[in-house]
Amino acid sequence: MKPEYDIIIVGAGPAGSTAARMAALGGASVLLLEKDREIGIPVRCAEGVGQFGLSALIDIKPHWIAKKISGAMLHAPSGAQVPLHTEQIGYVLNRKIFDFELAQMAALAGVDIETRAFVCNLLHDAHGVAGVIVNRMGDKQTIRCKIVIGADGVESRVGRWAGLDTTTPMRDMETCAQVTIGNYNGEANTCHFYFSQRSFPGGYGWVFPKGQGMANIGLGISGKYAHLRAPCELLEDFLRQHYPHAAILTRVAGGVPCALPVSAMVANGLMIVGDAAHQVNPLTGGGIVSSMAAAQMAGRIAAEAIAKRDVSAKALSAYEKEWRRQEGKKMAMYYRLKQFVFDLDDDAFNHIANTVLKLEPKKRTMVNIFKAALLKKPSLMLDVVKLFAQR
Repeated sequence: MKPEYDIIIVGAGPAGSTAARMAALGGASVLLLEKDREIGIPVRCAEGVGQFGLSALIDIKPHWIAKKISGAMLHAPSGAQVPLHTEQIGYVLNRKIFDFELAQMAALAGVDIETRAFVCNLLHDAHGVAGVIVNRMGDKQTIRCKIVIGADGVESRVGRWAGLDTTTPMRDMETCAQVTIGNYNGEANTCHFYFSQRSFPGGYGWVFPKGQGMANIGLGISGKYAHLRAPCELLEDFLRQHYPHAAILTRVAGGVPCALPVSAMVANGLMIVGDAAHQVNPLTGGGIVSSMAAAQMAGRIAAEAIAKRDVSAKALSAYEKEWRRQEGKKMAMYYRLKQFVFDLDDDAFNHIANTVLKLEPKKRTMVNIFKAALLKKPSLMLDVVKLFAQR
């Protein structure tokens, strides 16, 4: 590592690698730091993305995709199953390969990359953030830069060190547990979603097939309820009920900030992206595409700020303004819907399922599912139409 760079990015997930590549393509010297020993490991993600959203950001390579998804099944607490009608295609990624190759693309763009590099603090000067202190395999070093971009995930400390409020209310912090099983024999191209306030309070369960007899099976619940029963215990209950003979290949746990975006994403010499900035779909918890979209903006605008020799919060706020203009209103609508779904009980979920099952198959769409749910809250229907009517 050199003693100084234009931009240092903390965290080599999809957001960090994307921001690094964009900044390097914009002419900046860039260092990408990853605390783990290998980029892409461990995988703490259900790995699902939509084809349309991802392809708008990057040319998709076939070997990134573990399984192409063409169907979705919604499960009510009663056991009723609602096939969701959609023409959208989804993918279950192989995140180990996907993340690794995004970092490789950054390297080919000229980014320096270091793993097992734990950033333990920021450097400050009279103008703001001026670099990082990094512990690299026991060797502590200071590296100066003009901009630090925090892409260090839900556990982000970079933003807090710079004075940004990155806290997540417990109600909005989804605590998640997931296994990958090796003897899955369900539908090869269908994702399953389970809803029950009793089994998944404030969240939902999922089964995402990965091909070759594998599937990711997991759940997320609101942190408000995690003290009652841990997500890992609820997942064990789910597996005993639905997959009693599952061969467990991996186990992971983590958190997802299903909250409104942070109030400030920049400071002097600093930007935050991805989970660190709460740029996650609050309704679904999906964050790969939204984080990469934000990272493209952040990397490009950071390089422009370097070229203009102005890395003040005012200059860097062009990133935040662009993100809020393009994504912020949509995230706010998802959050309003999430707040409504959060309070539904099992009787309500069963009623919704029974209502939708009376419709002909082609009308079992997201719009009509929410229409059945929102009889007592019609003010949210405009949000539903704006988010789902074109899908």
